[in-house]
Amino acid sequence: MSRESSLTLDRGLALLQAVADAGDDAATISELAAAIGASRAAVYRLLVPLAERGLVWRDGSKVRLGVGLLRLCGQVLPQLRQAAQPVLRELAEDVGATAHLSVAEGDQVQAIAVVEPSWTSFHVAYRVGSRHPISRGAAGKAMTLRSGARRQWVTTTGELQPGASGVAAPVRGVPGLRASVGVVSLHALDTEKVGPRVVAAAGALAEVLAPTAGQARVDEL
Repeated sequence: MSRESSLTLDRGLALLQAVADAGDDAATISELAAAIGASRAAVYRLLVPLAERGLVWRDGSKVRLGVGLLRLCGQVLPQLRQAAQPVLRELAEDVGATAHLSVAEGDQVQAIAVVEPSWTSFHVAYRVGSRHPISRGAAGKAMTLRSGARRQWVTTTGELQPGASGVAAPVRGVPGLRASVGVVSLHALDTEKVGPRVVAAAGALAEVLAPTAGQARVDEL
């Protein structure tokens, strides 16, 4: 790809992001031009291929996101789930607890991948698609954990299910993704051992999804 093509692609992606950032209020051509630092004529040219692929649509003088994005979005969770399976399997077998990957959707948390350990007599049955407030449970609280916190994992007990203990760590370094990896168990977990293991799993998943995210691994476990 030539430098000119690369710059055009980057500007087209910036335009798509600007349309998305407009939220419920569709952006005008002038607003989009100002947002990406381009002329109105350049915005019109960039909109053509995006509109042809259904990623945006013109509503008079305004621009909105197109339904073509729904098709792309529909492929995200299955691919994310597939990428997470090996990491979650290793974590579940190592800790002996149900491992899960959860993502944030507004003020809610949704479990999108779950792996149960194969060798335990009892373990928590955590259903894919389960939702709960981001302010409750280790999975949600881990997503709000500051990167400079002394410990890079969160522990909770009985917040989502009586008697159940959870440990979770945020997935860092993947643009556009607010997620956490965690485990949940019917018995108390040794957090000093399980916590670092969960942090490592979250880092391993980040490296799969975004290889440069290896820099986000936490040295102080």
